[in-house]
Amino acid sequence: MRTREGMKVAKAKGRLRGKQPKLKPAQEAHLVELWRAGNHTSAELAELFAVARSTVYRAVQRAGEPKPAPPPARPRRR
Repeated sequence: MRTREGMKVAKAKGRLRGKQPKLKPAQEAHLVELWRAGNHTSAELAELFAVARSTVYRAVQRAGEPKPAPPPARPRRR
C-alpha cells in the first residue's frame, strides 16, 4: 500500500518516470548517421556507444530505416 501512495505523490509532483533512455537524442541521431554511412556494423556501433545491438536496431528502426539485414554468410573453408 505504501508504494502506491508514494507513486501517487510522485505523479502529482510530476516526478514519476519510467526507465531512462540509454542514448540521448543527439547520440541516437549520430548513431543512425553512422549506420546510414554504411562503414560500421551493428556490433561495432553497439561497442562504440556502449549499448546492446538490440538498442542499435531499435534506434535505426525509430529513425525510419527498415530493419537491417544480417551480413552475408562467409563461404566455409575446407
